[in-house]
Amino acid sequence: MNRIIHWLIVAALVLGGTALAQERYSIFVGSEPANVERMLKLAELRDDDVVVDLGSGDGRIVLMAAQMNRRLRGLGVDLDPKLVDEANAAAKAQRVADRVRFVRQNAFDADLREATVIAMWLWPEIQMMLRPKILAEARPGTRVITNLWDLGSWPPDAVDKDGPTVSMWVVPGRAAGNWNWEVTFGERKLAYAVVLEQNFQTIEGVVRVGNRRGIVHAAKLNGEGIAFTIGMTLEGLGYVRHEFTGRIRGDTIEGTARMQREKDERWVELPWRATRSASSAYFAPTGLDAK
Repeated sequence: MNRIIHWLIVAALVLGGTALAQERYSIFVGSEPANVERMLKLAELRDDDVVVDLGSGDGRIVLMAAQMNRRLRGLGVDLDPKLVDEANAAAKAQRVADRVRFVRQNAFDADLREATVIAMWLWPEIQMMLRPKILAEARPGTRVITNLWDLGSWPPDAVDKDGPTVSMWVVPGRAAGNWNWEVTFGERKLAYAVVLEQNFQTIEGVVRVGNRRGIVHAAKLNGEGIAFTIGMTLEGLGYVRHEFTGRIRGDTIEGTARMQREKDERWVELPWRATRSASSAYFAPTGLDAK
């Protein structure tokens, strides 16, 4: 996209003010090929990817993705039947029609369940309106790439500013809630009650073991992958360091717990399985003998 088109778009947005609504659709202005390539490189395309372009226009993003990786599949959706026909004709001409197709459809009706990469370059307001659909329907780990516009308060996971800004987001797993698990360590059976709060890919939390409470530290969420540490004094064990890594699958997390007593150089590695529940022992009465 050259500078003139860029400023024409900005001017249109300013003149339109907040009047832009869901029934308003984005005009087609094709991204510059160099910017399309930067978007797709940011997504680090893989052989098993399914690239879905919401508002695909003449199909250039999906078509370039198919040329960059000869195994991935692609789908473009657009409201303009003429552009859809042109894109399908281009797919045949480029001999990728067996892996790529374009359909006339509203972006809000697109099926995102199989997508692993979602591309958008729509009006900022429309991208914001699509954000909850993406977070609700796309699988954790799905990469979302955009040209120029962002996704509001959802911070990108990667940005390329070598030219007009292109950004990538990774759809986070659903980590918020009450998590419970048991671990046997040092001949003691320990019951953990953790409460996690989530804001997009940022998580923080608190933990209770017996009548002791602590903070969840260094929490990271990348798609369905989750990792965090805990350091707290446990009855009969002294100060214990914990490192948890796993994958969120619905209402369970399965992975590995590494634990180390403060006076012991050896780390013990144990299987870890947590389950999400409606209630948590974290909130149970503590009593007066808490330490």
